[in-house]
Amino acid sequence: MIKSFIVDITCNNMRLDRWIRHKVGKMPQGLIEKTLRLGKIKINKKKVKSSFKLKTNDKVEIFNLNYEEKIIQKKINYSPNNETIKSNENLIIDNNNDFIILNKQAGISVQGGTKSKKNLIDIFSKSKIFDETKPYSVHRLDKDTSGVFILAKNRETAQLLTSLFRLRKVYKTYLAICNGELEKNSGELIDDLIRYDNGKKIIEKAKTIFKVIDKNSNSTLLEMKPITGRKHQLRKQLFNIGHSIYGDKKYTSNNSSKGINKNLMLHSYQIKFMINDKKFTYKALLPEYFKKLLKTKRLNFSNLK
Repeated sequence: MIKSFIVDITCNNMRLDRWIRHKVGKMPQGLIEKTLRLGKIKINKKKVKSSFKLKTNDKVEIFNLNYEEKIIQKKINYSPNNETIKSNENLIIDNNNDFIILNKQAGISVQGGTKSKKNLIDIFSKSKIFDETKPYSVHRLDKDTSGVFILAKNRETAQLLTSLFRLRKVYKTYLAICNGELEKNSGELIDDLIRYDNGKKIIEKAKTIFKVIDKNSNSTLLEMKPITGRKHQLRKQLFNIGHSIYGDKKYTSNNSSKGINKNLMLHSYQIKFMINDKKFTYKALLPEYFKKLLKTKRLNFSNLK
């Protein structure tokens, strides 16, 4: 059986292996390489390598590949209503020809999946802002984390911003309210964080620079600047030193935040980057629930820059 696809403009200049994972399924790289060597995937009737850059209107043919059922997880369909679209458009900090900057709400995923229904990609795909294109995600922000988030408007900008993130040329500042009083007022958190990928244990070095904005014997307001970009990095690092973030249901060792709130007190406050010698700096206002807890815990945030 042969399946044929025509590459559309949104996938122009995309690597073939990435296109396969995007359009066909999350196939392991080793299997992609083997399938290409066997000639079971051809571009315009020719054998190519996984690094081949696709062009608009290229014809992709897949021969007798039965891996699809194993690799495609059933995604929960989500169709946002006009009210949801409008409410998220109202959270836009900046809107230009290449990207939008959003003050993301807590409780909404960036992309849909088997566990997440409501997500930014599906919402902005229906927005008039992306009428002639589609939204591209260029970085991560946890579902329960609020604050500055970028969505690119075209593939070229998406690739550029993704590269800036990978090269650590995007500088992010987070604010967190955590349990207890940190002993040091500033410093670095350096950890070997553990995660698992298909049962395989992976250890990753993580580094974060922190500064105490205010503290008392009960709580601490922290400014955190991650140098690396590991999954749940800030949450894990604060948990490791015994100062878990209020509202964190996964990385917590006590019930001190029980009954206080339902929200994770982690906010992406500021982001900085440079494109073609032009500096971009964006800040996201604190959510009301965040400010409310600061007042409850008698933490001063008036000196935030």
